[in-house]
Amino acid sequence: MTTPAVIRPLAAVHLREALTAAANGQGPAAIAALLHIDHDSWTAIEQRTALLGTTVLDLLATAARTGGTP
Repeated sequence: MTTPAVIRPLAAVHLREALTAAANGQGPAAIAALLHIDHDSWTAIEQRTALLGTTVLDLLATAARTGGTP
């Protein structure tokens, strides 16, 4: 059994910043936040979103469409 990839705390902050920026219509800021995520954390984020049946791109699109509200 393999150890699941870990999302580092700073990467989680960057992901939250990206989602907040997308919700506020700030696409370039969302992309900038995503670019700060380290490779291992990015892999873990992709794995976890896949388990939820979605992708980071879908999360960003939903945040942009809804303004961050469910």
